Amino acid sequence: MGHPFPIREIARQAGLSEATVDRVLNGRGGVRESTAREVHRAIADLDRQRTQVRLVGRTFMVDIVMQSPERFSTAVRAALEAELPSLHPAVVRSRFHFRETGPAGELVAVLDRIGRRGSQGVLLKAPDVPEVTAAVGRLAAAGVPVVTLVTDLPASARIGHVGSDNRAAGATAAHLVGQWLGDRPGNVLTSLSSGSFRNEEEREMGFRATMRVRHPGRSLVEIAEGQGLDATQYDLVRAALERDPEIRAVYSIGGGNIATLRAFEDAGRECAVFVAHDLDHDNTRLLREHRLSAVLHHDLRHDLREACHLVMRAHGALPPAGPTLPSAVQVVTPYNMPPPTAAG
Repeated sequence: MGHPFPIREIARQAGLSEATVDRVLNGRGGVRESTAREVHRAIADLDRQRTQVRLVGRTFMVDIVMQSPERFSTAVRAALEAELPSLHPAVVRSRFHFRETGPAGELVAVLDRIGRRGSQGVLLKAPDVPEVTAAVGRLAAAGVPVVTLVTDLPASARIGHVGSDNRAAGATAAHLVGQWLGDRPGNVLTSLSSGSFRNEEEREMGFRATMRVRHPGRSLVEIAEGQGLDATQYDLVRAALERDPEIRAVYSIGGGNIATLRAFEDAGRECAVFVAHDLDHDNTRLLREHRLSAVLHHDLRHDLREACHLVMRAHGALPPAGPTLPSAVQVVTPYNMPPPTAAG
């Protein structure tokens, strides 16, 4: 395939040997299909970042490691690459390691591989489990600073966290759901992708505490472990609707909203209020179609910019600064949606 990048640069981007990259590019065989995909993905990443590499300054190679549905990891990738030119005079190059689900051991293996290969920093969205915390400690010991993104690992050796105030977001969702349901009867379905993600746990705590004070008569029905994926979310929602005929509203903490709505439709049930998180491509479309009541959104570009600044400070490239403040939570309805370039 035609491209302007030297084999050495592609190998560095992909984290592979030059010999492996050469075999893939020249079709000589003996390479796993997954490895070939990594090479082609590295070339695509380099191509997207080509305009930024002309900036003069110090270069940082940063690894973004995320366990997240594709719709959200795509939004994070777009937000980071949109911010790269603003980091001038530094040049930030990025390698992406995305997976939707899987055992924690696979995520740990990725982090340990980065530690052996070397990196100027890791931006990490991962479940808060002991083995991941231990892997962050090994990265720190190897001199690789880690910044947690969206969901925190507070007991780890990470150098900082960027994201929104999740308890405030959950409380905001409770306020909206309670106001919009008004005097109508009905219970509220709360949906988490996994109990292992601290941000989702904090959102649920903020929501539950506020509902308990402001709307004590409403029951909350919780489902979890759908991983935010439509394929698994549908069955969880459908079962909850069959168990509880009074569910009338949804607070979607972890996603899978297309499947949730389909479960309501297939059950012949109305979802009177539906509050979700993040303006990813699914939620943007659902909001435009008025199938969601509101989306709680925070500025991913701001978060990624702050994360890169934390990495630069860890290497002494920027002066020290005060603590990183949480991103503001925005309530987005079909009538105040940001333009497409800002919604990512």
